[in-house]
Amino acid sequence: MENETTNPIIEATATGNAGDAATTLAPGTESYGRSKPSLPIGGARGLSFRGCPKQSCQLNVYDYLADIPENVETTDLVEVQFKNTRKGYYHNINHLPLEKGDIVAVEASPGHDIGTVTLTGKLVLLQIKRTPPKNMDDIKNVYRKARPVDMEKYAEAKAREHDTMIRSRQIAKELGLEMKIGDVEYQGDGNKAIFYYIADGRVDFRQLIKVLAEVFRVRIEMKQIGARQEAGRIGGFGPCGRELCCTTWMKNFVSVSTTAARYQDLSLNPQKLAGQCAKLKCCMNFEVDQYVEASRRLPSREIALETADGTFYFFKADILSHMITYSTDKRIAANLSTISAERAMEIIALNKEGKKPLALDEQAAKEVQRPVDLATQEDLTRFDKTRKKKKKKKKPTEDSSEQPQQQPRRQPSEQQKKQKAE
Repeated sequence: MENETTNPIIEATATGNAGDAATTLAPGTESYGRSKPSLPIGGARGLSFRGCPKQSCQLNVYDYLADIPENVETTDLVEVQFKNTRKGYYHNINHLPLEKGDIVAVEASPGHDIGTVTLTGKLVLLQIKRTPPKNMDDIKNVYRKARPVDMEKYAEAKAREHDTMIRSRQIAKELGLEMKIGDVEYQGDGNKAIFYYIADGRVDFRQLIKVLAEVFRVRIEMKQIGARQEAGRIGGFGPCGRELCCTTWMKNFVSVSTTAARYQDLSLNPQKLAGQCAKLKCCMNFEVDQYVEASRRLPSREIALETADGTFYFFKADILSHMITYSTDKRIAANLSTISAERAMEIIALNKEGKKPLALDEQAAKEVQRPVDLATQEDLTRFDKTRKKKKKKKKPTEDSSEQPQQQPRRQPSEQQKKQKAE
């Protein structure tokens, strides 16, 4: 039974509650099979979409090595994803023909858990380097591909998660604990429940664990997560229009400060700088190094530029394009002029020598604009359009010899000349 090639998703959707389980674990899987029934879902899949997942899952990784022969044989490790962003690595000791998107039963303590295979082959070794487990010897094994019986138990466990979360929040409030239970995840066999909570400080939840174990009759595990991790588990879209980084690819969270916003000349508005987790956006750290390096090539903001036209003070700068805008007033925008950083450095060097350029902009100094005297423009018809006479074009003929010759004009007679004279 362990080497079954039948797709467990198809078997699960054929039974009553197992169909709900497949929809809960792998959203979009059942609809994918219905919308395109002609495509093979299980067994030998096409090479064109092996690296793509069968469902839209969080922290998805495109397996670009899926089409390479003997890629799976490089290692027996597989990456398995559970609810939301929880992932784990397991040994495929039974050498099952696993591919991305297969639902498997894996070893857990106690019992077994149900998850979806997200990576196989050489990419698993690269992922382990990014997020290594605490102890490589503690990596558990893959039991089998999920059976209909496993999916039925999994569906029953998942159906209790929402009610368990609501009830656990009430219990925590009755015990006076300053914590927020954000999510509850049941194990595949229903013998264990993981409670994810958020708290500003340390919480003594020993009494809470006893009460939860008595009420729900399962093994309790408490996991503290941060605001960014909670946003990644829930998911959503950022102001850029893309999915949240903590949902799609980010696992390690680095502290973000307002210094990164100052380096990039961003408005220090908390509503614009905060993400869905109510913390500073992680993307502010992505380009801060480039801004710091580029800002070193700009002159100091405290230095004023002396020219023949007056004194100019720093107003704003486009750091990446190396363009600086100066103003004749320190506080307000007056007579703004934008020059390059190289031109600003030249003016600073001239000021140190005691010289003042004619103008802030070098091109403006070369091109002297003369005033236009409107009184000198005496031509009142300068705006009138001249009409050009159209010349009649002669129609071309095939043979000029065939054209009738024009008869010569007859000269008027003497009588006609006398009549005209009279």
